[in-house]
Amino acid sequence: MHKSNSVNLDPDTLLRAYVQGVFPMGDSDGVIRWYTADPRGIIPLDRFHVPRTLRQTVRQRRFEIRINTAFEQVMRKCMEVRPVSWINQELIEAYLRLYELGYAHSVESWRNGELVGGLYGVSLGGAFFGESMFHTATDASKVALVHLVERLRERGYELLDTQASTEHLQRFGCIEIPFSEYMMLLRKAITRKCQFE
Repeated sequence: MHKSNSVNLDPDTLLRAYVQGVFPMGDSDGVIRWYTADPRGIIPLDRFHVPRTLRQTVRQRRFEIRINTAFEQVMRKCMEVRPVSWINQELIEAYLRLYELGYAHSVESWRNGELVGGLYGVSLGGAFFGESMFHTATDASKVALVHLVERLRERGYELLDTQASTEHLQRFGCIEIPFSEYMMLLRKAITRKCQFE
């Protein structure tokens, strides 16, 4: 990860940063800084892998999937489930502004009227930048991810950016590519006219 200091989180600045492959994170000192990642994690949409047991869980409809009904709640849950989180109140407010403008979205897993898992991210053209996910019920965030990928495929998206590749995401086909290659994919993807909702 490469970082540089900045505190401007207005929507235009945030969106321009994403177009350049840059994203904000709050550090342990409370300061929000810009980051890039080289190599960069992506999940190729045409090679997304759903483990067999998870396919069964999706088919059984254990969770009700909702889109954009509890965006702030999803962000707060993502912040709360980690002992030390890169998400802070300033970032929540910044992404809420993007959400209100139609650029940020949440995919939510609900059970018995309770939010038990989900993810959120930013959509620009045919690129979706996954930011964070959480679960309080087994497989709830994984099911949300499956629904996210289905939605992106249906709507003609080309790029699912995960920023980094983790062991968890590698089970779904996440790979790392050089930043230069990522930027070529990103420039192509953002020219597409895709609607998340």
